[in-house]
Parts: sequence; C-alpha cells; structure tokens
Amino acid sequence: MNNKINIKDLITIGVFAAIYLTLYFFIIFLVVIPVLVLTSPAVAALITGIPFMLFLSKTEKFGMVTIMGTILGFIMFVTGHGWPVFIMGMICGGLSDLIFKSGSYKNWKSLLVGYCVFSSWTIGAILNMWLLGETYVRQHLGESFGSSGVDSLVSLISNYWTLVLVVIFLVIGAVAGAYLGKAALKKHFKRAGIV
Repeated sequence: MNNKINIKDLITIGVFAAIYLTLYFFIIFLVVIPVLVLTSPAVAALITGIPFMLFLSKTEKFGMVTIMGTILGFIMFVTGHGWPVFIMGMICGGLSDLIFKSGSYKNWKSLLVGYCVFSSWTIGAILNMWLLGETYVRQHLGESFGSSGVDSLVSLISNYWTLVLVVIFLVIGAVAGAYLGKAALKKHFKRAGIV
C-alpha cells in the first residue's frame, strides 16, 4: 500500500473538513444563551461523530487527520476565533493521527481515544475567554449576548474549574459521538475492517 498522501486523499480531507465545519458553525449559530457557549465543544463532538467516523473509515495514511485538524484550526482562526484554535487544530490533529496510527486506523479503542483528542481542538475556539479574560468576552460577545448575558459568562470564566468542566463534557460528547458514528456506520466499519 502506498502511504503517501495523494490528490484523492486531499479531496477526501477537503470534503470531510467542509462537512465538519458546516456542522460546527451550525452549532455555534444555535448558541443563544451565553452559558451554552461553554458546551459548544461537547455538542460539536457529539454531532460531528458520524462524519468524522466515516472519514476515519476512509483513512489509512498518516497525516490525513493532521492536515484536517490544521485546516479546521486555520479556518476558525481566519474567521476571528483567535490564535489558540489554530494551534489546537494542529496539535490535536497531530496527536490524534499518532493515536489512530498506533491502532493501524482499525482498532476501535484507538479510534475512540483519538477522536476524543481530535475533538479537543474546538476548545481553542473558546480558550481566549480564559487567556484574555473579561475584556475579550465583553468586546467579542457583548453584542450577541447583551450586558447581563456577558456578566453571567464572565462570572463563569473567572474560575478555571469551568474550563475543566468544559474538557470533561467534551470527552463525554466525543465518546457519545464516536459510538453514534460507529452505530450509524456499521457497514462501512465492517468493510474497512475496523474492530
């Protein structure tokens, strides 16, 4: 088997990155309550489980997931979500690619753990709230949520334990999303030899 990424692989990455981002932006636009901003990574991990698992059933080459994570992070960065999301996209994409490769892109446990790691890139989209604090939240979310909504969000991000909860909920959402993807794509998984 040729392990070099070719044009067909790049097209596959592009198609699945577009599907993933469409679902992710849909989730972001549904957030109308400030507190729910903090649940967006978990909801994204749940909703994108099916297309990402389908992507993995077509992926056997190291680097494809890294490229996808980098693309997703870069697009989020250029659409105004701050530099942490770009860094997280590259790091989470690369780490998850290593995890998937360790299971030859076929082992379910590797796919499950790798999907949890990959999904963590979305935390980068909200990480500036903790890194830059109240000023960032008021400047970037003030119009969307109004002063009382922003006040409640500021009180939540003033504690780093909230970030820990975001990560815990993300893992729960990613595990649920992965199992949802596995159930929905049973035939694809059998054909791809994923166990």
